[in-house]
Amino acid sequence: MTVEMKLVDRFALKNALKIHRGHGERVVFTNGCFDILHLGHVRYLKASKALGDVLLVGLNSDASIRGIKGNNRPINSEKDRAEVLAALACVDYITIFEEPDPLNLIEEVVPDVLVKGADWEASQIVGADLVQGYGGRVVRIPFVEDVSTTRLIERILRVYSA
Repeated sequence: MTVEMKLVDRFALKNALKIHRGHGERVVFTNGCFDILHLGHVRYLKASKALGDVLLVGLNSDASIRGIKGNNRPINSEKDRAEVLAALACVDYITIFEEPDPLNLIEEVVPDVLVKGADWEASQIVGADLVQGYGGRVVRIPFVEDVSTTRLIERILRVYSA
């Protein structure tokens, strides 16, 4: 599947998921900023894909990230972040959302499995109650220690300020 086919708006996404579900495929949903893709992201996304048949990534828009992390983020634009994610074989679809959290998107796509990193407490996972309420699963994937976008940025700043 090409990058253009993987990055879809919500309308196209709902139609694509209807086809997948018609074939009995399970939809896995995760979300995040994925600002500077690193080993932790790749392991997380591969593990997420292994939980079902179709992996959908809800990608925070640039404005959404600025609202969460401040004006210095994201480092990479939403278009660039989406293209990098689309290049991964484990990612089937990406859709960008503007809201601070993915609850509306989760309500629209009704995933069979909702995934977040284990660094998120179960009670903090947006949409968990909703997904579990209709019989879906919520899975927390182990966090790769000492690997994060924030740590990468800090390391780069230390190296270039020395």
